[in-house]
Amino acid sequence: MKANKFFIPSFLSLIIIASSIFTPLSFVYALDKIIAIVNNEIITQKDLDDFCNYMRVQLSRQYKGKELEEKVQQMKPQLLQKLIDDSLVLQEAKKNNIKIDDARVKARLEETAAGYGSSKTFEEVLRRQGLVRADVEKRIREQLLMYTVIEMKVRQNIKISPSEITEFYQNNLDKFILPEKRTLDILSVKSLDQANLIYASLKNGKSVEAVARENSLQVDTMSAFKNGELKKDVEDAVFKLKIGEATRPVKNEDTYYVFVLSAIEPPEQQELASAQDKIHEFLYEKKMQDKLIQWLEDLKKSSYIKTL
Repeated sequence: MKANKFFIPSFLSLIIIASSIFTPLSFVYALDKIIAIVNNEIITQKDLDDFCNYMRVQLSRQYKGKELEEKVQQMKPQLLQKLIDDSLVLQEAKKNNIKIDDARVKARLEETAAGYGSSKTFEEVLRRQGLVRADVEKRIREQLLMYTVIEMKVRQNIKISPSEITEFYQNNLDKFILPEKRTLDILSVKSLDQANLIYASLKNGKSVEAVARENSLQVDTMSAFKNGELKKDVEDAVFKLKIGEATRPVKNEDTYYVFVLSAIEPPEQQELASAQDKIHEFLYEKKMQDKLIQWLEDLKKSSYIKTL
């Protein structure tokens, strides 16, 4: 975000006036139009446009074409408020004299570029949005500054007591019921004909171990829950089995799998001891979100903010 000072130095005013000799004044005004004031800093239309383009670059790894543009347009009404919030947080970082190491920024920039496959592709995506690497580097530095000051002012002050964890567990017992667990033996081969022979042998009563020895195969084992982690056709097949039964060959890429059900563990109540880490994480993040919102609200109450 561009941190323009509210009072523009006279020499900068001269530059803007001089540039208007060669550029239509309405265009310059549109670019530099002040759309918000946050304490002694301003947010311009160009800041908002640049931020919008930055978000378009970020989202381009997930969305393309019309879908990308729709996603950006959906976010647009919230982006000005996000810039205002970011300005407040960055001003707090400045007050606390927080600095970010250049090497850390460069490393995050390279990591971001790598997500696009190559530096050339990354720079082409930026170019299409009227941005350069320096724009992304600046935004990354701002993000790290904001993360650091939030860590200092909010996250470090959050504590979750054992009694809070116990109370949450006791009030939400229905959320801590472990689903039915199925243990499966797996035989895998490259040939469909061989997979069919394996299935036939198992169906005729041969043990998994015997079939594995006959075919020089290794028996793999896995646990399965009916929660969508398995492919639907596999999940449907294995959750219809009775103990000792086998599925017909299931193809995945270039391999055929035969699953044999060896054990079923019925649903059971999860013990507090095994659930407490997840409860702690949930309560911590919830408290973090609530405290962050309150902290931002307090910053706003003590700040001068005006949208134009």
